[in-house]
Amino acid sequence: MTKLRTIDDALARLTDGMTIMVGGFLATGCPHVLVDEIVRRGVRDLTLIANDTAMPDRGYGKLFVSGQIKKVICSYMGLNPTSIAQKLDGTIEVELVPQGTLAERIRAAGSGLGGILTPTGVGTIVEEGKTKVEIGGRVYLVELPLKADMALINAAVADHAGNLVYRKAARNFNPLMAMAADYVVAQAAQVKATGEIDPDHVMTPGVVVDAVVEVS
Repeated sequence: MTKLRTIDDALARLTDGMTIMVGGFLATGCPHVLVDEIVRRGVRDLTLIANDTAMPDRGYGKLFVSGQIKKVICSYMGLNPTSIAQKLDGTIEVELVPQGTLAERIRAAGSGLGGILTPTGVGTIVEEGKTKVEIGGRVYLVELPLKADMALINAAVADHAGNLVYRKAARNFNPLMAMAADYVVAQAAQVKATGEIDPDHVMTPGVVVDAVVEVS
């Protein structure tokens, strides 16, 4: 049974108000084709979980320009003046999370954990409203998992079963996010028959991927 889908079918369940995760690091490794389709569809009031807000003309940065984001959970906003302006004027809600903590909260959701303990942010505004615990004389913050309704992933190669291979730094947040959403759509520049990817090369197993879209 193939998981290869048209982009219309793959994103058919995307609706207003959803929480979406989008892979990438300043748009490197971002599933650009899938993001462009979200812009075209015009769905609104999205909560975006991403490492950053990219740039206004690249990747998920376009979602701020099109006014489709209600809230963003990220670690960095500095290269997107549109998202910064929206934060300052209250158009969007922003939850800034230290990058390592962001990655581990996503990993926790994908692993079925109730949260993580981290010393990052102790003694700063990051700790406000959060539970603290002391272990071995050191204080940690309890950070909760981050899960999404849908994850959009960028792979270099996929097969019809949904197994994914990433290319170099484009790997970044993609494998973590593929584990932490109810529905996972991967775009891939090349789609092979099931069995053509060496099992030792699979970075995300097809069992967690719901749809694959082949892009040029």
